[in-house]
Amino acid sequence: MSDAPPRLELLLFTRRVVEQQARASLRQLDRWIADEERREAERRQAEERRPPPPEWLIERGLDRSSLVAVHTGDCWDPGKRQMPATREQARDAIRQQVPACSKCRPDTRLGLLE
Repeated sequence: MSDAPPRLELLLFTRRVVEQQARASLRQLDRWIADEERREAERRQAEERRPPPPEWLIERGLDRSSLVAVHTGDCWDPGKRQMPATREQARDAIRQQVPACSKCRPDTRLGLLE
């Protein structure tokens, strides 16, 4: 007689191993899903807490004291050295000869024409 285990025992053992591996894989997948859900919730919270974009921007020069241009808050080309401004600050800057951006035309939105 052979010392090899019967085929049925081998199949049952294989089933237990596959089941154990499947449970481990599902636990790992559940952890990944939970991590992604947590990250998504954090992204949503950060988005909700983000302050609204400024309505107006004033672009500064290289020396940080001169003013280069006035932009709307949604301008696609506001430059890198920008600071948020109120409506009155934007209006005053244009009145003091700070150029209005030629792309977003803040002077038109402010009701001022050059």
